This record gives sequence, C-alpha cells and structure tokens, in this order.
Amino acid sequence: MTEQMRATIDTYHADLTAIRRDIHAHPEMGLEEVRTAALVAAKLREWGIEVTEGVGKTGVVGTVRGRLPGQHSVGLRADMDALAIPEATGLPYASTNQGVMHACGHDGHTTMLLGAARYLAEHRDFAGTVQLIFQPAEEGRGGAVAMMNDGLFERFPCDAVYGMHTMPGLPVGHFALRRGPLLAASGRWEVVFKGTGGHGGATPHLSTDVTIVTAQYIQAIQTIVSRSVAPLETAVVSVGSIHGGSNQSSNVMPAEIEITGTMRCFNGKVQAIIDTKMESLAQALAAANGCTAEVKLRWGTTTLVNHDENTDVATAAAAALVGAGQVDDKTSPITGGEDFAFMLEKRPGAFIFIGNGVAEAGRTPGLHTPLFNFNDEILPLGVAYWVSLVHKELNMAA
Repeated sequence: MTEQMRATIDTYHADLTAIRRDIHAHPEMGLEEVRTAALVAAKLREWGIEVTEGVGKTGVVGTVRGRLPGQHSVGLRADMDALAIPEATGLPYASTNQGVMHACGHDGHTTMLLGAARYLAEHRDFAGTVQLIFQPAEEGRGGAVAMMNDGLFERFPCDAVYGMHTMPGLPVGHFALRRGPLLAASGRWEVVFKGTGGHGGATPHLSTDVTIVTAQYIQAIQTIVSRSVAPLETAVVSVGSIHGGSNQSSNVMPAEIEITGTMRCFNGKVQAIIDTKMESLAQALAAANGCTAEVKLRWGTTTLVNHDENTDVATAAAAALVGAGQVDDKTSPITGGEDFAFMLEKRPGAFIFIGNGVAEAGRTPGLHTPLFNFNDEILPLGVAYWVSLVHKELNMAA
C-alpha cells in the first residue's frame, strides 16, 4: 500500500481516538446497543455512505460502492457490544454504565471499521462493493445469527467476509491467524441439584444433601476431558459459578444448588461427548445421593474455521503493511469463542488477530478482565488493514 494511504489514515487518528473513547465510556450489552448503533449510523451518513439500521435488531450495515467496474463484493465485520463486568481501569473515559464495560475491545473494533468506512468513502477507487457490517451481541446473545436470520447476506451480498479482533500480549505492529480451525466452539452449561435441605446441626441425617452431590459432580466432570476425550483432541470444561444456601444461615443445609460453567472444543464429535457426559454424570450422582438434577447445555458458537484462500488474502493484506515477518500465519488455535464462526459457515472468509501490545512492566491485562483497555495506538493500523484487504479483494488502486 502507498505511503499516501497510511498518511491519510494517520490524519484520522485523533478523531478515531475520540470516537473509541466515547464508545468505551458508554458501553451497551448485546442487542441493547442503541446509542452505539446510532453513533455508527450517524458517522456513516456523515461520510456519504448508504446506511441500513436495525439489521438483527441493533445491527448496522454500511454499503460503499466502488467507482471501477466490477461485481465482486466483500464484507468487513466488527462487533459493538460490551460485557457485564465492572470496570477497574480508573481511566478518565471509563464506563459510565455501572457494571458494564468494553472488556473485549469491541469499542476499538467498531472504531477501526468506522475509520475504514471513512477512507473507502473518500477513495472509491476499487471494483465492486464493500459491506461494512457492525454486528450486535457477539458476547453470547446471538448477534451474528440474528443478522443472518434478518437476511444479512441476501440483502447485502458478500462473496467473502472478514473479521478482526484485538489480542493483548501480541506486540503492536503484529498480526496472527491460521488456516483452518482458529477458535473453539463455545458453550455454557447449567446444572441445578435439588434435595430436601434441612437442619445441618440437628438433623443432617434426615436430609438429602445437595452439597455432597455438588462436590462430587465438580470432581467428576474433570474426568470428561481426561478420560472421555481422545488425548490428541482439545477440550475444556470449567466451573464458573456456584450458588446455594445463605451465609446468614450457615446451619441450614440448602435444598438447591446451581452450578454453571463453560465448555470448549474444536469438533462436533467432542461436543457430543461433552453433552452426554455432563448430563449422565449429573443424573447418576444425583440419584446416588437421593437428589434430582436439571441440566441445561447450550453451545453459543461453533468452531471458527478460516478458509484457506481467504486466509492467504488476509495474510497478504497484513504483510503489505507490516512485513511478512510480523504476520504469524501459523498461530496456534485458541479455545476462546467467537460467533463470527457462524458467518464463516455461510460465506468464505478469514478472521485475524491484531496486536494490542504488551505491558511494559507486569502482566498484560487480558480480555474479559476489569483492567483491559483497547490500545488507541493501533487504530490507524487496524484501519489500514481493512483498506489493504479491500485492495487485495477488489483490485483497489494502489
């Protein structure tokens, strides 16, 4: 790409930083991104871009048509939602929505795509159409599926679709991706054990004790990966919460305990094994202890699989900016989940990580933590990546 393109994008930096910090200060949960979607739509219209709102409830799509002849179309996708995490960064632009924060970088993702939208609107020297997809509800509320159920790819045709995510711990100026499976299928599980409860001091022998079956179940599910999944497969089953009883009544044995957690893997056969064992262990242990069990299992995402040809395009687009030595095109798969996987089941494409930087001292705050903050330094690079990708896909003039 030309130095002129990079220089032009650099002039956006201050404006983009202000936009990113404004979004960060006003986070919204999935399918509630009313303010964020309105901001996105207003900016797109300001730059003369065709805008469609309300796609998949709060999604926004901007359409930019090139001046050169061509029928090819490409989709660029960013997510807009935040997480139910109280922010602890102490930043001047920290969340003003108590208990909700942009702890996964979606504020930066949205802003980088807005920057690309501005550049492409001002430089339409490409052949075909760019669909700018601002997706709601990536964090477990089904935003990708909601947009597709609302006719995303029928209303806004895409021959290929691409996504990008910030990665803390990856140095600034670096990218990472791989052909094939990159991110795991991600699921949530919930088990409720029910018994009679009772007086833990006077009559524990007359009660069915759900604390015992809970303890046994937590131990037992650790054998799913170690003894039911093949050694060369990857799987994770973790406990995330335990709720039961009251610390104000410590002599009372609870009648009900709820346990929740997450499960991850990279193929359907392993998903089936996990589902079967989570259910059978709960029912068997409950019965052995005179209790009952209610099990709910839900896979929120499928495995994200990068298509070979599109991975090569994405690699080339990144390498054109930072050099091939700073693009890891054989990065290891990650057991994080991403609902962009559903879009890649419908259209060819690829997903790439952009380095968010490494802390100068101490531990780099990770995604989904109260101290995470998107690095504004990388905004122009992320914009340039999107433009470079359009250059590769739509024969954009260099």
